[in-house]
Amino acid sequence: METKVNYAIVGAFVLVLGAVLIGSALWLASGGTLQKKYSPYLAIMVESVSGLNLNAPVKYNGVDVGKVRSIQLDPANPERVRLMLLIERGTPIKVDTVAVLKTQGLTGIAYVELSGGALNAPLLEAIAPEPYPMILTKPSLSARLENVLTSVLAKLDSTSDNIDALLSAENQAAFKSALADIAVVARTVAARRETLDKGITHAARTLENASRLTAQAGPLIDRIGRSAEAVEEMGIEVARTSVSAGKAVDSAGADVKRFTAETLPELERLLGELAILTTSLRRLTEQTERNPRGFLFGRQPVPPGPGETTTGPSKP
Repeated sequence: METKVNYAIVGAFVLVLGAVLIGSALWLASGGTLQKKYSPYLAIMVESVSGLNLNAPVKYNGVDVGKVRSIQLDPANPERVRLMLLIERGTPIKVDTVAVLKTQGLTGIAYVELSGGALNAPLLEAIAPEPYPMILTKPSLSARLENVLTSVLAKLDSTSDNIDALLSAENQAAFKSALADIAVVARTVAARRETLDKGITHAARTLENASRLTAQAGPLIDRIGRSAEAVEEMGIEVARTSVSAGKAVDSAGADVKRFTAETLPELERLLGELAILTTSLRRLTEQTERNPRGFLFGRQPVPPGPGETTTGPSKP
């Protein structure tokens, strides 16, 4: 019995299935309703980005937050590489967020790692003339190691050159001459070993005697210190005595002034009276010598001269 096939239904099913497949492909290509929205950011690397490919992951503290959209050389400076990063909206990209180029394990696949971002730091925004916000970058571990190795190699080269200069023919000859001189000195010292031993022994004795003298000088220094203290105290006492003597001299001066003011006038008056008395005594002595009788019987009246009359008192 022959089976009847409805080609119209089969054709309609094929058309519907094809439309579903095409719609699904378009939906998947456009991301569908679950498509994530991204914001563009710029990052400028000053090192080689070997191993970094388009659509390489962008991670923030190890969490996938975006991908690399484009990789280009900076036209103004070919030593810099401009990376366009698409990062999920809502990711807290702050002004202190830093981008570093890292590699995944041993595969060497590079990706961009974001880190930093303080809690109170403001969000990163675009600054003219750049159309997109620019994330700060720092050298990767490989770049830092390369710089360190370059510096170490440069220092090794410099050290090698210095060693070559040190081991030149002239320095080798000088070194040999110095070794010969050292050998001569060593032989001389060995030949005079006994003399040196005696000198060392005498030096040891001298040091021992010096230590003994130092020990004996200790009490002497103490006595000198005590004597100095006694001299100092005596000086203080002398100073005090000088002050007392000054006060005594001042007091005696005041007494002398007072004695001079009170006694000198009386003394001058006494001396004047003594001078008068002396004059009177001298006159009396002279008169006595001229007329001793008058000293015993008194003075006789002088007889009247010629033409003089006696005008004595009349008798009753």
